[in-house]
Amino acid sequence: MGNPQLSCVKENMQKIGILTRNERSWCSSQLGEAIIKRGFQPVYFIFPRLMARVGFKPEVSLEDIDVLRGLKAIIVRPIGRGSLEEIIFRMDLLHRLRRLGLYILNPPHAIERSVDKYYTLSLLEEAGLPVPKTAVTESARDALKAFNELGGDVVIKPIFGSRGVGSVRVSSPDVAERIFRALEFHHQVIYMQEFIEHGNYDLRIFVLGGRVLAAMRRVSQGLWKTNVSLGATPVPYEPPMEIGRLAVRAAEVVGCEVAGVDILESDRGPFIIEINSQPGWRGLQTVTKFNIAEKIVDYVIGRISEMEKG
Repeated sequence: MGNPQLSCVKENMQKIGILTRNERSWCSSQLGEAIIKRGFQPVYFIFPRLMARVGFKPEVSLEDIDVLRGLKAIIVRPIGRGSLEEIIFRMDLLHRLRRLGLYILNPPHAIERSVDKYYTLSLLEEAGLPVPKTAVTESARDALKAFNELGGDVVIKPIFGSRGVGSVRVSSPDVAERIFRALEFHHQVIYMQEFIEHGNYDLRIFVLGGRVLAAMRRVSQGLWKTNVSLGATPVPYEPPMEIGRLAVRAAEVVGCEVAGVDILESDRGPFIIEINSQPGWRGLQTVTKFNIAEKIVDYVIGRISEMEKG
């Protein structure tokens, strides 16, 4: 799958990989353009195009490219669905590339932590950061008990994913019980959080390299869901020091060098809801004066230089 914008790129240019399920997606295209602008060649690929080897070389190849010697870095975008076997192999592969010295954004351990909402929140709580009361179980009976403990007004979410898709607010015990039993029947983990009154907006703080790069309020049209992909409106936002520090610390705890940290403001103070290790920024770019993709690529090039200097 070729990108016409990249047809002028020369083969002898140093290459930066973009691991993405769709090279034509807006964020991936923005990264590709920024990579070219900085004098590198973007190489788009998906996991099925990789071959791993043990006991002979190249350790990992991308068709005719020796990944360890042919790519300077890999930027990981959303990598798509897969079977348990596929996902484990993909993460094993990223871990090995990282161990053998290839720079990967984000590190594989950060991806593993942040993709799992329970794992993320447990780490944040252990670090002393504010998170919503959350219950996780495989039992419908125990879930109904937790529903009452959380005040009878909860948000039920998929434990993996999902940009707001599949999340539902429930305040009826009967409806909650039906949902819990359906999830239990299909061997799904039941993940629910107390509903926190936060008006019609939340905060997305974009962290890069241990600092706040950009931020926005995501304002919904009277609904509690505030994902831009579901129709919320991005609004410019300059986070106060407390919120900025909270977001940076959250990213550090999970191990993310780049992260989208979602925070709710309430009359009880701020709460960290989720951390996205492969955040999109199309909505954020509309309220940001500089080019976010270029900042990400500049950061990656800087990290490559640091590693090469030893």
